Amino acid sequence: MPWLTFGPRVDPFRELEQVRREMDRLWEDAFRREPLLRWRAGVYPLVNISEDTDHLYVRAELPGVNPEDIQITLENNNLILRGERKVPEADKDVDYHRREREAGSFRRVVRLPGRVDPNKVAATCQNGMLIITLTKPEEIKPKQITVKIA
Repeated sequence: MPWLTFGPRVDPFRELEQVRREMDRLWEDAFRREPLLRWRAGVYPLVNISEDTDHLYVRAELPGVNPEDIQITLENNNLILRGERKVPEADKDVDYHRREREAGSFRRVVRLPGRVDPNKVAATCQNGMLIITLTKPEEIKPKQITVKIA
């Protein structure tokens, strides 16, 4: 029965599993009690990861977070950012029309794309931008090999 055969790249069970996961996600989003703009685990803070020959750079947006309230941990190949954004208390007579900036604790685990030297990590925070510089170990850095004339 040629109409029942699948091509070499089609796995019907994988496709069904993907559809099931997507339906689960849509179902959860449709009946979520909190607005979709709220922080979800793994979403805040937003990060960019880049690299050059010697370093990895993680840049995290943390507006309104005091640098003293940020904890950075390096475990295995994961960078863990923890902290808390505190919102100043508003007057009791104030009614909000819209309140999209949330406050509270956050935790973000970022899987690093390569190994780093745990003893050579630096972090700076300026204007709500946290910049973490992670040094690559010498053994994984590219090595220039000189060709000798025999």
